[in-house]
Amino acid sequence: MASEEELFANIDALLEEEPQLPPPAERARLREAAGITQARLAVALKTSTQSIKNWENGRSEPKSPRLEAYQRLLKGWAAKYLAHVAPVAPAAAPQPVTPETFTGPAAPEAKAAAPVQAPAAPAARPATSRRPAAKRAAAPAVDPRFPHGPLAVLDGDGSAYGVDKIVLDCPATTIPELVEWTLRESGLGAPKLNRYGKDSDPLIVLTAAAAVKLGLPERLEGHEQRRSLRLPEDHPVVKQVAKAKWQLTQRGFGPWARIYRKAQGRERQCVQLAILSWDALDERSWPGVTEMEPADIARVLGVYAQRVITPRGSTAVSGLELMTALRPPTKPERDEETGNWISGHNPGSLGTEPMDPAPPEATLEHPVVVNSGWSGGFLNEEAYQWVRSVDSLSDEECMMPFAVGLDLNTAFLAAAARLVVGLSAPDHFHAPKFNPKIPGSWLVDLSLIELDSRLPSPFTPDGSRPTGPAWYQTHTIAYAQELGYDVHPIEAYLRRETGAYLDPWHDRLKNAYVDTLADLGVTKDLDDRAFLAAMEQHKQVDPALAAVLAAIKATVKGGVGKLRERPQGKHYKEGERWPALQRPTWRPDIRAAVISKARINMHRKLNNMAKMTGLYPLAVLSDCVVYPSPGASPLDFLPYAASGKPQPGGFRLGPTPGLAKLEGVQPMLWAVELMEKGLNPARHIKGGDAVLEDGE
Repeated sequence: MASEEELFANIDALLEEEPQLPPPAERARLREAAGITQARLAVALKTSTQSIKNWENGRSEPKSPRLEAYQRLLKGWAAKYLAHVAPVAPAAAPQPVTPETFTGPAAPEAKAAAPVQAPAAPAARPATSRRPAAKRAAAPAVDPRFPHGPLAVLDGDGSAYGVDKIVLDCPATTIPELVEWTLRESGLGAPKLNRYGKDSDPLIVLTAAAAVKLGLPERLEGHEQRRSLRLPEDHPVVKQVAKAKWQLTQRGFGPWARIYRKAQGRERQCVQLAILSWDALDERSWPGVTEMEPADIARVLGVYAQRVITPRGSTAVSGLELMTALRPPTKPERDEETGNWISGHNPGSLGTEPMDPAPPEATLEHPVVVNSGWSGGFLNEEAYQWVRSVDSLSDEECMMPFAVGLDLNTAFLAAAARLVVGLSAPDHFHAPKFNPKIPGSWLVDLSLIELDSRLPSPFTPDGSRPTGPAWYQTHTIAYAQELGYDVHPIEAYLRRETGAYLDPWHDRLKNAYVDTLADLGVTKDLDDRAFLAAMEQHKQVDPALAAVLAAIKATVKGGVGKLRERPQGKHYKEGERWPALQRPTWRPDIRAAVISKARINMHRKLNNMAKMTGLYPLAVLSDCVVYPSPGASPLDFLPYAASGKPQPGGFRLGPTPGLAKLEGVQPMLWAVELMEKGLNPARHIKGGDAVLEDGE
């Protein structure tokens, strides 16, 4: 929001006098008499052309500080241009200087709304954070179709808080009116992420007060999990939506509701709603966000939208939607017979139709398994959950004073980099020769491979030695070869068409993660000691951006988990197809490939650490590993060269995906006691869910 001084400085370029607000028609007359266009006045007042239009036809009124600036201007014009006096051609006036904070052109008249001053926050609830100016990233170019950004947070007084501190005046009192305002006047939305994709629909986030004002219940109660709750079909708001000829998706009117009409030509007519008091923003993915002021919520979601994607549901849903937005299933191509443009397959994408997995890649309840009577076993490519046997601890290890937890930054995101996955349906082969370049599932006996018992087996999630033939993803078998063992697959399900489907997904999320950490003071140029100090304080630097960082991490794990979403709801019957199976992105084989590569990356580091330092881990949980240490810092046991540089191959500290950070420190005695009870010290050090879930 511009300051009063900035606005007065702009007005002084047009006028040097004092004010009083006349009737709407008089405002228009005075402006025209002065020879000033609505667009030029909008630039001077840092608002939209539509706002000026609204003030001049009486639809809305300016609010402070624009009110005082507008009064000042009109009073000066009134002194110059009396009523019924022909307008005098104005002298050439200097163009108003656009303030540095203005990032784009005036809004088109058909898609804009009136930005107004945000009301002061109550003393009891101060704004959560203010990002230091020195760390502010350059604002992205403004799309003239969406001058007010991707989303807004609507409060009960009609103020809609958007990105870059803009506040829009929303007059809607019903959900249909809100949808109409959003599509026709708000100027909200976001451009497509791929040339063949679609623009992001505008998102309106409703506070509890806004929800009640629009006729919704403040809370959505019921016996089901809150994310599964929906308004009943006979609720007045649902009836209002239908009466206005809008539609709801099959998900109904829940915490994340999509309201739409069929597209007219290329113009989509769809608005995404999120209701805060219905737990639309899960605390685990968006820590502390629902307790923030509306302006700060808009800032958190706005940064996420600009760096990742406009939220479309949970972070898991958004992670999956991002894959499709970056790799659209279709592209336009010319029909050679008719010469018309038609929708064709976009190479490198997953296409438009769902694809059944191979039986060993499916789940027990999947129709492919149930209908075929498959009993040949399943892939078990999951993240590590391993605890070392206490009997294998040496006296020297037990005498170490500390157990130090290291966590790999977005380990599953790092695994997605340059990951070749299958794009076509699986084909069945008997006794194939192993090829590490072909993605698929292989039946191989790895039980004869002998490895150090102080390390987890790289072939199983619990770290135990395989007991016979089992199904493995390509990366797991390739690692067995890397360790020097000859492998002879018994059979395999392989895919002929392949590609690095997740590459753009990885790149966008990596940049979002690294840029957000940098805004919090954790940059790539820090040495290891400075990195640890910055990581210790980063959440206190700016809680709003810390919440964005948490959401980015949740997007990675949730998006990968969604690739094998299991059936939900007590009414599901085994063998039925559940809704997730209708998506081309229901791809358990791709999920298995990511997790397999992440687990192999972890084992490779564990193995190299043992060779370089003689240290063996106490426990591993997904992306977190616990080591005995002579000191309370990773600097006390990580391998460094004589020059002081980190040794490659083992764990290294840093802010990029795949590098490590300090997760926590506990006494070694504490860790041993947990291990004796069969409990995982890594789970207690990490203090949260570290494992990928099949769903939200």
